[in-house]
Amino acid sequence: MADPRGFLKHRERELPSSRPVAVRLLDWKDVKDELTKDEPTLRRQAGRCMDCGIPFCHQGCPLGNIIPEWNDLVREGHWADAIERLHATNNFPDFTGRICPAPCETSCVLGINQPAVTIKNIEAEIIDHAFKDGNVKPFVPQRLTGKTVAVVGSGPGGLAAAQQLTRAGHTVRVYEKDDRLGGLLRYGVPDFKLEKVVIDRRIEQMEAEGTRFRTSVTIGEDITWDELRARYDAVLVATGAPKPRDLPLPGRELGGIHYAMPYLHQGNMAAAGDVVENQITAEGKHVIVIGGGDTGSDCIGTALRQKAASVTTLAIGQQPPVDRPENEPWPTDPRVFEVSSSHEEGGEREYLASTVEFVGDEAGHVRSLKVAVTQYNEDGSRTPTPGTEREIPADLVLIAMGFTGPETDELHAQGGVAVTDRGRIERTDDFHTSSDGVFVAGDAGRGASLVVWAIAEGRAAAAAIDEYLTGGTELPAPVTARTVAMRA
Repeated sequence: MADPRGFLKHRERELPSSRPVAVRLLDWKDVKDELTKDEPTLRRQAGRCMDCGIPFCHQGCPLGNIIPEWNDLVREGHWADAIERLHATNNFPDFTGRICPAPCETSCVLGINQPAVTIKNIEAEIIDHAFKDGNVKPFVPQRLTGKTVAVVGSGPGGLAAAQQLTRAGHTVRVYEKDDRLGGLLRYGVPDFKLEKVVIDRRIEQMEAEGTRFRTSVTIGEDITWDELRARYDAVLVATGAPKPRDLPLPGRELGGIHYAMPYLHQGNMAAAGDVVENQITAEGKHVIVIGGGDTGSDCIGTALRQKAASVTTLAIGQQPPVDRPENEPWPTDPRVFEVSSSHEEGGEREYLASTVEFVGDEAGHVRSLKVAVTQYNEDGSRTPTPGTEREIPADLVLIAMGFTGPETDELHAQGGVAVTDRGRIERTDDFHTSSDGVFVAGDAGRGASLVVWAIAEGRAAAAAIDEYLTGGTELPAPVTARTVAMRA
């Protein structure tokens, strides 16, 4: 049982500090300062967990993590038990503990009138402690079912499903189009947020369990979708939703205007020591990032490490409030003003900024952006305000306006898989597509979302596939496609 007065004894929210900005901009390592992490502080923060009658953090977490239990185990110093409890619901707390925006914390009951428990940080420390203590071991299945499964995509959803299915005794092979495993974890998230050793150590565990991997294979080109289905007893599509949202304005064809993801991909390759020909780099340039979300934030940190002359982020909407707005009461996940580690490092953020035109030079390269003040119309639309136009210098423009859905052309043409009118892969409550034996999990079926949702869907899809192959399952299924749609 948790300390019923812990939240009264320790009212302050304590997090490990980050390395000084001037130091961390010199490398690509994690911004967090390992030297400031200490066990007494962590156990003190875990002790703030209230042992609520109804722990709403469960509602906030799609995985249903049993947060109060592992908080209390950390408070008592029972690290081995804590990781066992955490792994019971989450295959990869090392991912979620680093890059999940932690909807569990905005649902924390303590957050009604005090700073919420540092759930995300405690989660990350539990798994790091487990790796240091040797408490993360491969779970090799005791028997094999003789059934085979192909998982297409090695992001968090695909990896979670593959691990669950391997442990259930199926023979699983994961296909990845890139040269390294991890999907957007590998090439979409910079090292200063997620060092790639975190992915590599999980791949080693999964290989020891029996999961097999093939990189540099694009399904639909190297192997057709119908050929893949013929080879395996079941197929899981976990390709994500990589199609970027464009900004079709005058001057869009100019040089120096790129989507955010190719820029981040190349930056991660360079950080890994690869030689990247004709790399998109921010060095010495005035950089404009269009879009104020996580991807835009990652572009800021990357550009600053590449020694950009300046970095400016443009957001079309209003600046969110610092505190929870009245129309987004607890325990909902509110839209509030956030300062990421990249925002701490530099750059300017402009709100109510509508891009009107990309302005080019004589060589056909972008030289500035024409922007205007955003006005909100009665019908809810947002348009530039006439007469407020001005130009902002720009040598490199990065479009980080989100994603519109998965790449489905070959999947639909070759595999006969139906697609919704919103461009997502159509599926039933048990993640089954319109093609027998083909399932979909993660962003490919749900739309662009959080890492924690991808893992939850991967686990649930694995249970559905296990039942499809064997007639029953003992694998946990934290969500259904219907609950995912309701909570989207």
